[in-house]
Formats: sequence, C-alpha cells, structure tokens
Amino acid sequence: MARWQEIVDSAPEFAAAVRGHLDARVHKTIATVRADGAPRISGIEAFFADGELYIGSMPNARKALDLRREPRYALHSGSIDPPEWPGDAKLSGRAEEITDPGRRAAAAFKGGADAHLFRLDIDEAVLVGLNDERSKLIVELWRPGAELKRIER
Repeated sequence: MARWQEIVDSAPEFAAAVRGHLDARVHKTIATVRADGAPRISGIEAFFADGELYIGSMPNARKALDLRREPRYALHSGSIDPPEWPGDAKLSGRAEEITDPGRRAAAAFKGGADAHLFRLDIDEAVLVGLNDERSKLIVELWRPGAELKRIER
C-alpha cells in the first residue's frame, strides 16, 4: 500500500496526470463492498491535502458504512464522451477512517464533526488514454515498489 505522496515521489509526471483527471470534475465514482459481498457504486468527492488523498461522506452514508466494515475501494475519476475523451484515472486500495480531530483538522476537512473522513491507501493507480494519433489505447499502471508500466493496445 502506498500513500499519494509515494506516487508523486516515484512517478511525478504520472501522478500529475492522474491528479489532473481527478481534479477535472468534482464528482467521482467509488466502488465499495456491501455487507453481502456485492459491489456498491456511489458518487463521491475527493481531495488532496498534505501528500494524502481523502474522501468525505455524509454521516452514516452506505458507502461510509461499507468502508468501515470492508475498507477496499475502487475510485474512478469520471470521463466525458468520445471523441473528445481525454482519458481517465482509476485507483484502488484500502480506506482508513480518520476520526482524530487533530488529523481531521490537518487535512482541512470541511465536513461536520459527524461526517466521515477517509484517507485512501493505494494498491494501484491506472491512467487510461489514447495515443497522439488516437488510434490505440494507452494504459499506464503504477504499483508500490514496481516500475511504472505502459501498455499500448
């Protein structure tokens, strides 16, 4: 598992591109695991603070309760329709709920005291786009401790 800053330190151009996709739109999509093991897709907002990636949630939202019970997640930046599609970013890993008031303040979390705040640990980050000719799909994959991998399809 890695924190956001580890991606920035090991692959700064890749991290900038991933962040660009995440920052391009307010709303992202997160997948969590329901109590019965089925996937749940929800809208979410994400933000960066002090080298970390965070998500917040309204009190007792199902996605937050999912993450409390089973911290695995997948986060998608969202995208626009072709032919203008610039690509998108995907991250997956485990979420850690932050309840300590000092850590919540350090993250500059704007949610209320009863809102949920999660820091996202990252198992993998993926950037998907097209080559310059827009004729092939380019997939870049980052994992902790591994070289950045580039696949062209």
